[in-house]
Amino acid sequence: MLLKLELLEAIKEGKVDLVFRRWSRPSVKPGGTLKTRLGLLSIGAITDMDPADVTEVEAKRAGFRDVADFRKWLDTMKPGHLFQRIEVGFSGEA
Repeated sequence: MLLKLELLEAIKEGKVDLVFRRWSRPSVKPGGTLKTRLGLLSIGAITDMDPADVTEVEAKRAGFRDVADFRKWLDTMKPGHLFQRIEVGFSGEA
């Protein structure tokens, strides 16, 4: 799972604790970690969902201004049949 530096910094600062992904197959597992250029991320619960069900609160937890901002971002993502809500946290330096 590739994450932009700006998003990684927000996760490290505790400002973001959710990410959304649309893909053909998941690349992370609940309870696992992800090594990034800023350090390790812990992967919490992963929930399959419909993007139309993303709430205002979830959009903000993922770093978006609102649901409309989330939907703009989603329109730029490559297609995939699986959409997931992923809880993340910063675990420290790698």
